[in-house]
Amino acid sequence: MAVGKVTFTKAEREKLAELLCLLNWISVAAGAVLFGLGVFLKIEIQKWQEVMSDHGIVCVSYTLLATGLAACCINFLGGKICLDCADTNKFLRWKLVMMPYIICTFFFTCCVFLGALMCYSVHRQLEESLLQGLLQAMRYYKDTNIPGRCYLKKTVDLLQIQFQCCGNSGYRDWFQVQWISSRYLDMTNSAVMDRLRSHLEGKYLTDNVPFSCCSTFSPRPCIQHHLSNSSAHFNYDQRSQQLNLWRRGCRQTLLDHYTSILQFIGITVLLIWMFELLVLTGVRYLQTAMENVLRLGDPDSESDGWILENSLAETARSNFNIIKSLGKCYHVDDDPNINVPNVTTEHEMSSQTNQRLSDRPTMTS
Repeated sequence: MAVGKVTFTKAEREKLAELLCLLNWISVAAGAVLFGLGVFLKIEIQKWQEVMSDHGIVCVSYTLLATGLAACCINFLGGKICLDCADTNKFLRWKLVMMPYIICTFFFTCCVFLGALMCYSVHRQLEESLLQGLLQAMRYYKDTNIPGRCYLKKTVDLLQIQFQCCGNSGYRDWFQVQWISSRYLDMTNSAVMDRLRSHLEGKYLTDNVPFSCCSTFSPRPCIQHHLSNSSAHFNYDQRSQQLNLWRRGCRQTLLDHYTSILQFIGITVLLIWMFELLVLTGVRYLQTAMENVLRLGDPDSESDGWILENSLAETARSNFNIIKSLGKCYHVDDDPNINVPNVTTEHEMSSQTNQRLSDRPTMTS
């Protein structure tokens, strides 16, 4: 029994073909949207890729770029096919192309759905990438004279200013790394030397933070040095001065930023996937209805269209049998009767030879 069987008149088939032509052109625009979202995501990732340890999230943008280009090409062809399928004579030119086109479109819609799932599945990977990348960027913050790291200070400062954040999880993360270059330390100062000797690895660790951690909402000049010592500053209470520094860590801020982008892209891609699935279903109905018209031989008659000619179980069973029969074709060499002479055939050939010899005229002396 056919799945989703619908009967179409000639006028309904023509309207369906015209509607699918229009929907395919809309799908071309949807493909351009997918491509644009891929470009936008790639640009957003490149802005802060220096504070990411793993760029696996880039594969999401590449998937969107590929599916966007595929959508433009496939749906452009689909619009031409559906426009010609309104006429029975023109349909004959596309009859052999329809099924491969539908199969390609089906796999394309699966890729669109995969792209939507990827937008929601990279959250944990993105969080781990930001955690390790920010820690590494903070360690190399001071290396402004080393090639490959000289721009990290600028990147981290811009990140903290633009997103109003400080450190990885908070401003105290700067207390655990030496972010001041040794070039700017006075080695003749006994306090500096004592601090270097007090650390096992010889690092200069302080309770200071970079200037980019200063909050613009602070009513007083920013306090970024000796943050653990309340007595070092007049009228300063560490618990009450919440506006002095950005309290939120950059990892969570960046994670929220990318999560909001990916959620928006994921919802958009899901809507495009549902639209593409609708177009694919319509093209399948048009194909089967037009093929049934050709079987009937009357272009003006009604015809049935369906999604599957048989039930799901029967379709799966028939496809499995086809694959199984194709597999047997590769085992012809195992046939025990191969290269064995056919006795019946040889006997028939010898009989025919004798008959021809007997029919020859005999020579008289």
